[in-house]
Amino acid sequence: MDKDRIVGSAKDIAGKVEGAAGDLAGDAKTQAAGQAREAAGTVQNLYGQAKDAAREVGDAAASYAKDAYENSGETFREGSEVVAKKVQDNPLGALLVAGGIGFALAMLMTRPPRRPPQRWRYYG
Repeated sequence: MDKDRIVGSAKDIAGKVEGAAGDLAGDAKTQAAGQAREAAGTVQNLYGQAKDAAREVGDAAASYAKDAYENSGETFREGSEVVAKKVQDNPLGALLVAGGIGFALAMLMTRPPRRPPQRWRYYG
């Protein structure tokens, strides 16, 4: 729990007490000061809640990232095993896929350079 939440709740309660005392005494100034303190306490409490929520989100994200990092080796190893099994089951298909990928990469890398657009001249 954030200290802003504790202080905000204390200000909120103090503001309510001060406002009630202003009501009983009929003092508008004390009543207004109590309402102002109550509002400030509520705002500070909400600020503390937002900080707590942000901290929890950050901790959860760090936890997810840590889990993903720790399990990434297993995931890569399992993927490699699946690919190796598919290649062993269908070597011709794997060879054709690899050849197609190689051909596509070669076409992308050896395409002719782009020529600038032709300019039209008017001889009139």
